[in-house]
Amino acid sequence: MIKMVLDIPPSVNHCYVNIAGQRKGRKLTEAAKNWKLLAGYEANQAKRKQGWIYPDKDEKIVLLLWAFWPDRRPRDMNNCHKLLPDALENVLFENDKNVLVRDMDFSFDAKRPRLEIVVARKDEVDVNETQY
Repeated sequence: MIKMVLDIPPSVNHCYVNIAGQRKGRKLTEAAKNWKLLAGYEANQAKRKQGWIYPDKDEKIVLLLWAFWPDRRPRDMNNCHKLLPDALENVLFENDKNVLVRDMDFSFDAKRPRLEIVVARKDEVDVNETQY
């Protein structure tokens, strides 16, 4: 099990831009690329310090999330569900298809907005007893 604290990721609305022209699609914004890079770096540091052992290929991983928003505007917790697993892929686990994201709680902290995360193997987690 690993515990980490990250900055709040950009919302899904601010993670992607449409590509016009022949090659239609979407690509990551610079803000999303930067956040993903920093999140991967922090995950690597946490992995080393906390002794995370890379899971088996098909092992299910749980991400427990506590958000501390910078203000009282309404926000969706599920905005963290795309970019975060993508950032941790190939750092803490092989593929984010095996990741179960669970929102535990959210609150307000203007002085220190953040995302507190517990990464664990599914069989290690008892949601009723898990606290950050």
